[in-house]
Amino acid sequence: MEQRHQNPARPADPGACLTGVLETLGLPAHAAPHVTGGPVFASPLAVGDCAVASVAACLAAAGELSAARTGRRPHIALDTGHVAAVMRSEAHLRDAAGNGIGGFAPLSRLWPAADGWVRTHANYPWHRAALLTALGVPDDPGPAIAALPAAEVERRVYAAGGLAVAARTAQQWRTEHPSSPPLVSIAPVAAGAAPVSFPPGPLPASGVRVLDLTRVIAGPAGTRMLAALGADVLRVDDPNRPELPMHAVDGVIGKASTEIDATTVEGARLLHSLVDHADVVVTGYRPGALRKLGLEPDQIAERHPGTIVATLCAWGDTGPRAGRRGFDSLVQIATGIGWATSPDGIRPGTLPCQMLDHATGYLLAAGTLTALAARARGGPAAHVSVSLAATAAWLLDQPHPSGTDDAPPNTEEYRIPLGDGWTGISPPGLLDGHPLSWPDLPPRYGLAPAMFPH
Repeated sequence: MEQRHQNPARPADPGACLTGVLETLGLPAHAAPHVTGGPVFASPLAVGDCAVASVAACLAAAGELSAARTGRRPHIALDTGHVAAVMRSEAHLRDAAGNGIGGFAPLSRLWPAADGWVRTHANYPWHRAALLTALGVPDDPGPAIAALPAAEVERRVYAAGGLAVAARTAQQWRTEHPSSPPLVSIAPVAAGAAPVSFPPGPLPASGVRVLDLTRVIAGPAGTRMLAALGADVLRVDDPNRPELPMHAVDGVIGKASTEIDATTVEGARLLHSLVDHADVVVTGYRPGALRKLGLEPDQIAERHPGTIVATLCAWGDTGPRAGRRGFDSLVQIATGIGWATSPDGIRPGTLPCQMLDHATGYLLAAGTLTALAARARGGPAAHVSVSLAATAAWLLDQPHPSGTDDAPPNTEEYRIPLGDGWTGISPPGLLDGHPLSWPDLPPRYGLAPAMFPH
C-alpha cells in the first residue's frame, strides 16, 4: 500500500510553492507578499507550504488589482501563524458562551468496507437520506458497508444522490484520472464587453460587486476574503436548502446574506437582476447544475457580458467525476491523501485542517482578483475555475515539507469579535501595515434584502 507521495531529493520551500502559483496566475514574482513566521501544520505532506502559498497568492493578486486601478502596489505582509489559524476558521468559531459548533454529523465518517475503506458525507439531511436509501438501511449503514466492496458502496450511494467514495492511493487516482485540471484556470470569454472602471476606495477591491452562490467552506472562504479586500459581497441561498448552523455563521462573515427561490419566475427574475449589477458571479455547484437557471459561465457571458464568472467544484470541469457532488473530506480520500497521511498503513489518515477547502477558496479569490485586474486594464471578462481535486493534486505533487510544527501558533492572537457574542479569526494579511477586517458584522444568515449592500 502506498503510504507517501513525496520527493525527498529536493527540499520543500514555501517560496518555491508560491512562485509556481504566481506563474499560474501570470503575476510577477515581485508581487509576492513579505512572509514571516515558521513552518505550520505537522503532516507528511506540504500542507503548510500550500496553505501559505494560497493565501499569499490571493494577497499578491489583490496587490495586482490595486496596481491596475491606482498605479501603486501596496506593501503586503503575511504571517504564517495567521494562515494556520484561518485555515481552521470554522473550528475556531465560538459563540457567546465560548462554545464551538460541531462540523460533522455521525454518518459523515470513515467506514471499513469488505476490501478497503469508504468515506461518507451526510451532514445535510437530504444526503443522509440518500445514503441510507442506497444501502437499504434505516439508520446504521456500517454493516451494509462492511459487506460490500468499497467501489460498490461508492457506486450505489452516488447513484442514489448521496456521497461516498472508496479510499484510493495517489497512484490509483492518477491511473483513473491521468490528466489533472489546472490549479487555477483563467480563460477570457468570447463575448465582447465595454471597459470597466470601479468606484474609488481604500482597498484593492473597493466598489467591486460580488454575487456569491456558494456554500460550505471553500467558496465562502474565498468570497469573504474578497469582502475583506473591499468588495461588496451578497450571498444568495435557496430557502428550500437551509445552511447548517456552523456555516450559517462562518460562511456569511463579511457579507450580506439573502435567500431567493430561483425555481420561481419572480425568483429567477430577481436573481438575474442581481447578476446584471454584479461585477463578479461566484458559483460552487457541479458543472452543468445551474444551466436550467441560466447561470452557467457561457450563459452569463451571453446574457450579462462583461461579468467575471468564478466557478468552484469538487472534481473539476471535465473528466469522469465532473458531474458529481463532493466535499473536502471525500476528495482527500479519493485522491490518495488519506493513504499518504496514514499513521499506520492500516487506516487512511487526514490532513490537519480542511486545507483543500480553504486553499481552494483563497485560490478562487486569487484568480478572481487577477481577472479583475485585467478588466481594470481594459481586458475582457474571464471565467475563473478551480476545484478541490486540482488543489489535492497540487498538494500531492509538492516535495517533502521543509518542516513541521507540532506546537501550533497562539490562535487567540488572531481572534476578533464578530458581533452578537460570536468570535472568530480575522482575515489574514497586512496592507501597508494595516490589518484587514471583516465588513458587515455581525453575520446574519438570510436576513438581508436581495440587493447589493452599497
